[in-house]
Amino acid sequence: MSDHADEFVLYDLRVEVVAGDREMVCDHQVGDYFEVSGESLSFPPGQTFPMYPLAALLPLLPAKQRETHPNDWMTTDSDIACPDPLCGGRFRITRVAERTFRHSEVTRVPLE
Repeated sequence: MSDHADEFVLYDLRVEVVAGDREMVCDHQVGDYFEVSGESLSFPPGQTFPMYPLAALLPLLPAKQRETHPNDWMTTDSDIACPDPLCGGRFRITRVAERTFRHSEVTRVPLE
């Protein structure tokens, strides 16, 4: 196997709170954000993020990190609603950079 045969690329993401069409009731403010790099989430110093919208966003992030078909909704849709049906908060997921990983560094399962 060549030196780079086990490489793959994921997008780094930024998830930012944006205003929706109604008032927000949850504990998030416009402009709050976190970033995703590989499997790691990072938050600005001193900023919190409510766990319920985070729980709703987490399943989408691995798919947003990967290259998707241009017609796939995962490619075109970037705003996700707060899971509280009475909250107007929205979360914008933006692909901000590409990062190269190596299979051998993220799993012990060998490539065939």
